[in-house]
Amino acid sequence: MHCSIRGLLRRGVLAATIGALAAALTAVTPLAPTAAAAGTLQQVASFGSNPGNLAMYEYAPVNLPANAPLVVALHGCSQSASDYHAHSGWQKFADQWGFAVVYPQTSAANNLLSCFSWFDPAKDTRGKGEAASVAQMVDTAAAQYGSDRGRIFVTGLSAGGGMAADLLADYPDVFAGGAIDSGLPAQCATTQAAASGCQYSNQNLTPKQWGDKVRNSYPGYTGPWPRVAIWQGTSDTTVAPVNGTELRDQWTDVWGIGQTASSTLNLTGGTTESIYNDSAGKPAVALFSVSGMGHGLAVNPGSGADQCGSTGAYYLNAICSSYHTATFWGLDGSGGDDGSGPGSGALPAPSGVAVTGTTDTGASLSWTAVSGAASYHVYRDGTKVGSPTGTSYTDTGLSAGTSYRYTVTAVDSTGVVGASSAPVTATTTGAAPKCYTANNYNQVAAGRAHQSLGYTYANGSDQNMGLYNVAITHTLKETSPGYFVIADSGC
Repeated sequence: MHCSIRGLLRRGVLAATIGALAAALTAVTPLAPTAAAAGTLQQVASFGSNPGNLAMYEYAPVNLPANAPLVVALHGCSQSASDYHAHSGWQKFADQWGFAVVYPQTSAANNLLSCFSWFDPAKDTRGKGEAASVAQMVDTAAAQYGSDRGRIFVTGLSAGGGMAADLLADYPDVFAGGAIDSGLPAQCATTQAAASGCQYSNQNLTPKQWGDKVRNSYPGYTGPWPRVAIWQGTSDTTVAPVNGTELRDQWTDVWGIGQTASSTLNLTGGTTESIYNDSAGKPAVALFSVSGMGHGLAVNPGSGADQCGSTGAYYLNAICSSYHTATFWGLDGSGGDDGSGPGSGALPAPSGVAVTGTTDTGASLSWTAVSGAASYHVYRDGTKVGSPTGTSYTDTGLSAGTSYRYTVTAVDSTGVVGASSAPVTATTTGAAPKCYTANNYNQVAAGRAHQSLGYTYANGSDQNMGLYNVAITHTLKETSPGYFVIADSGC
């Protein structure tokens, strides 16, 4: 899909679509199956048994920190991983906010039009086929990057959107959130013949019936459900706009909330955002309806903070969906679109964020005041570290010779947090601390510790390291010349 085979035949455009697919595949230079390199899109040659016969590509920014989020992005029919990476805008935000992206890729060997098989229970259910292959990719990438397993997300376009919905239903224990762009409800169809009906027609199911399709995908699951963003063009003739409504019904029912929006907001590109809050008042489901948009992924080329991507076949200039999806998930460090992020009537991002000075253990920042701000939140590497009321902040307790990434948000008088600023990097002065792991006997022999009355003590700090023997091992951090502290929990 961008159209099902049956639908394409009905429209008389199958030959043209296959021709376009061939041209697209000819134009894309295959990526060599090499080990991943930071800052480039690379193929991963091996990631498990791969029962779905998919290819795995991944992108990670340079200096990706440990415990960062991970996003899985599935292309649409007649597209590829490199095509989706180039157009969708996910690279911009991976670089800006610090997360890795995995791009599964299917092929004509799996489906004539290189579509993910969102309608085939042998391929789109937990532990089977393409769904299982994607789960293996997540495990591989999370181990490689040290990803935060509580912040793994999946998004997809068209058939990739249908598969993303299936994955959210199959693996709610894996994905904290998802986004379905011009896609289908989870498990809408279980045969190729039924797929066209899902694409073009109202299925006339109740929210509970839709919700049961999710609950039945992983029977007995009682954990938290993913937060879901839904994107749908009002003029889409390939995936009818009713699919957006059905997706809304499905996921609000799963969350046990009503189908009446908690809030609505008009965004750029003729987009209406409708938010559905959970019982705690935090958004669980968001429906983005893009007026006049046809079938594709909403992008908005430009250099603005909320712009991204490039136009092309099925990449339509309207609004940067990747930006609003990422902020809804909280990837910008604001904690998500809980009435506190962009697209919720919040304050704009502070501008002019700059590093004004550094020491061995601190970094000072300043920024331009935001009208209406009562205070600001300062985030270091995605974690909030300060809430000043003025337009400057000094972060302390840092390690020497180390780089830190900062963003700032404005907070209004009611506590609503605004959009995140562009990040800045501060590098503390001095030499980075060195760490040494060895047994107590060798730590003494190397001059990093000393022994007295059968016990070992770190030089400088005099911390007790235990008995003076080869059976006890510690890591010592040298925080200044000749001064060592125990750092077993990490250097």
